[in-house]
Amino acid sequence: MLASFGWGFLAASSLIMGGALALWYRVGERTLGIVMAFGSGVLISAVAFELVEEAFAKAGGKGGVALGLFAGSAVFFAGDALIDRLGGSDRKHSGGLQADGSAPAIVLGIVLDGIPESIVLGLTVVVGGSVSAAFLVAVALSNIPEAIAASTGLSQSGWATSRILGLWTLVALVSGLAALVGFTAFDSASPNTIAFVLSFAGGAILTMLADTMMPEAFEHGGKLVGVVTTFGFGVAFAISALD
Repeated sequence: MLASFGWGFLAASSLIMGGALALWYRVGERTLGIVMAFGSGVLISAVAFELVEEAFAKAGGKGGVALGLFAGSAVFFAGDALIDRLGGSDRKHSGGLQADGSAPAIVLGIVLDGIPESIVLGLTVVVGGSVSAAFLVAVALSNIPEAIAASTGLSQSGWATSRILGLWTLVALVSGLAALVGFTAFDSASPNTIAFVLSFAGGAILTMLADTMMPEAFEHGGKLVGVVTTFGFGVAFAISALD
C-alpha cells in the first residue's frame, strides 16, 4: 500500500525537477516545444501499450474498453472546461498568460491533469503485483516538459520561485495519494472494472495531450515535433517491450 504512494510520488517528483530546471536555467521556446513533443510521444505510447492493450486483455473483448476511453475523455473534457471558466485555461502556457487567470483554478487544473496517470500507477501494482516500469518511466519523462512549460509561464506572470516549487511539491503529494487510491480502491476489483479504469485513464490522458501539450509543442517546435513525437513513442515502446 505504501509502495503505491511512493511510486506515485516518485513519478510526479519529476515535476519538481522540471520546475527547478525552468526556474534556474533559461529554456528556449523551440527547445521547450521539442521536449514537449517527446513527452507527448512517450505518453501516447504508454496509453497504447500499457493502458489500452492491458485493458483489452482484461476485458476479454467484451467492449468495455471503448466505453472507458470515451468516458475518460468526456469527464476530462468537462472538468477541463469548468477549470477554464474558473480561470485556469492557460495553466501550462509557457508565455506567462497565467497572470490573467485564477491561482486556485491553475492549481486545481494542474492537479486534475496528473490524477488519471497517478491512479493508474497504483492500479498497475494491483494488476501485476509491482509497478509497471514502462508506465512509471513514461509518466516521469512526460512530466518534465509539462513542468518546464508551466513554470516558465508562471514565473513570467509573477509567481515567486518558492510558490512555484511549492505547487509542484503539492502536486507530487496529491499524485502519491491518487496512486494509493488506485491501489486500495481496486485491490479486489473484477477484471472488467480494472479494464474500464485503465481505458478511462487512457481516454483522459489522450484528451489532455491533445488539449494542452501537443498544440503548444507544435507552436514552439514547428514541424520537427512530428519526428520527435515519433521518437518519444518509440523510446517508450522499447521500455514497454523490455519490461
